[in-house]
Amino acid sequence: MRDAAHLALSEDPGPAGRLHRLWRSLAGKGARLDASRISEALRLLDAPAPDAPGALVGELRDLTKGPADPVTLAATAAARAFALGKGPEVENFALWTADLVLAIRLGWERPAPLLMTKILTASLPRGPGAARPRPYDADWPHAVASAYALAVADAHALAGEQLRKSEKLLAVESKLRAKAGSRVVELLLDDDCIAPSRAAKLPGLSDCAARRLFDRLVELGAVREVSGRPSFRLYGL
Repeated sequence: MRDAAHLALSEDPGPAGRLHRLWRSLAGKGARLDASRISEALRLLDAPAPDAPGALVGELRDLTKGPADPVTLAATAAARAFALGKGPEVENFALWTADLVLAIRLGWERPAPLLMTKILTASLPRGPGAARPRPYDADWPHAVASAYALAVADAHALAGEQLRKSEKLLAVESKLRAKAGSRVVELLLDDDCIAPSRAAKLPGLSDCAARRLFDRLVELGAVREVSGRPSFRLYGL
């Protein structure tokens, strides 16, 4: 998904790239529900659109105001979204919907992709013979609660790790000789990873200079090469 998103040769990065955009947009926008956001999520997934997106939005908004606890409401929202159809696209939309509803119910500024990171954990309860928990399973609310518990613990640990890496990157910024070094640091802090070719579009930074800059950042231990390739490399925290 990362390669598809960052190395796309056209506006359309393909199915994998669009899935990457779906989850990035979830965390990149405020915790709000509207028909355009629902329609865009379904478009990125190539999932069937509801006849009346506004009606689905209304149902989900009513859910966020319900008396149940936030996790149960998220599980219920996923089940409602799952009713749109069949297939992995609709399942992804259901998990996306659950994370959005959870964030709204808890009053978060932005949602976080949580449920989708742990819903496939082997220890979670699931229906007879099911490969993974499904919204129509009797134990679905329990599976969702267990998945969120695991996901939150991992997210907390990851946040601490990313904070330390960000501080290290900022600490070495003064050692960069390239004039665009500070801007490259900003790009690395704003995105999951970037390619030297993207950095080379900055004023005063050639392709060769961009590659040398990233080699220097790796040497300083401030970033890592994440693609594992000798060419078309990607760098991130």
